[in-house]
Amino acid sequence: MLFALCGPSLLDHSAASLFRLLLLAPLLEECIVRAGLQEWLMRRASAPALVLGAPALAFSLLHLMSGAQAMAAVFLPGLAFGLIYRRWRDWRLCALVHALCNAVALGFCSVSIYF
Repeated sequence: MLFALCGPSLLDHSAASLFRLLLLAPLLEECIVRAGLQEWLMRRASAPALVLGAPALAFSLLHLMSGAQAMAAVFLPGLAFGLIYRRWRDWRLCALVHALCNAVALGFCSVSIYF
C-alpha cells in the first residue's frame, strides 16, 4: 500500500527528482491545467462541475505514468487547486500550493519508509 502512494518518484531524493517534483512539475502542470484548460472553461462554461471537474480529471491524467492509485490520489488536490484558481485567478499560487503538497508527500514518504 505504501509503495502505491509513495512511488519511485517520491522515494527518489536526487537533485533532479527534487527539482522536477518541487519546481518543474508544479509550474508546468498548473500553467497548462489552470491557466490553460480551466481558464478556457471559466470563460465558456458556467457549470461548476465542468469548470472544476474537467481540469481535476486532466490533472489526474497527467499522473497516469505513476499508476492508477497516484491518479486517484491527486484528483482531490486537483479540485482544491481548481478552487484556488477560481477564487484568485493566479496559476502561480496554484503552483506554489502544488509544490507544497509535493513537499509534504516527499516528507511523508521519507519518514514512512523507516516505520
